[in-house]
Amino acid sequence: MKRKWLKVDLHIHTGEDPKDNIAYKAKELIKKAAFLGFEAIAITNHNRITFNQELKDYAAQYNLCLIPGAEINCERKHILVINPPSDIEGKKFIWSDLKEIRNENSLIVAPHPYFPGCKSLFRLLDEYHYLFDAIEFSAFYNKFFNPNTRAIEASQKYRKPLIACSDTHNLWQLGTTFTLVEAEPSVEGIIQAVKENRIKICSRPISLRIMVRIMINFFLADRLKLPLHI
Repeated sequence: MKRKWLKVDLHIHTGEDPKDNIAYKAKELIKKAAFLGFEAIAITNHNRITFNQELKDYAAQYNLCLIPGAEINCERKHILVINPPSDIEGKKFIWSDLKEIRNENSLIVAPHPYFPGCKSLFRLLDEYHYLFDAIEFSAFYNKFFNPNTRAIEASQKYRKPLIACSDTHNLWQLGTTFTLVEAEPSVEGIIQAVKENRIKICSRPISLRIMVRIMINFFLADRLKLPLHI
């Protein structure tokens, strides 16, 4: 297949997520992503792979490449694994496990590494940078607050590709931040392109009002166990 610039988002959650209460399911996300012109997405629910032949075929109807993924907990920190092994669900990971998961057909990403919260990596990204294939440029920023500045510095320091992802928990978040990837529209092609840094960041800062809206949603989902949809 011929390479072209693909609109890609590798960090999205859906209602199948066992941790977050999200109002939409995978098929609804697929339709929305196709409407917005995406050509490849990864559903990365917490410690669960939301991927099967039915979803893959459903996405293909919309000319969308669905990529397996998960956001795992590794010693209480979040790690994105793109194209993970099928037995990843329900496991408790330690840092040395990432060496076993990481291979030429997978992508290990440091998500929102400097985002405020106990699940972000912060100094651990420096300590374990050699385990990661890429660093995330997060959608959660504006001109007054931008933790991506440190992510950019880490990307340059450790010579890691910087990929832009939305970390969507609400469908209205999708499309604010994404990556253009020069690749053939396949799981293997996209992973290889990211590792070779054939990518371009596409992002716009969100308003303070939207940031507050996202934080309220996280509070409702985490503390009150209500669906994310406002």
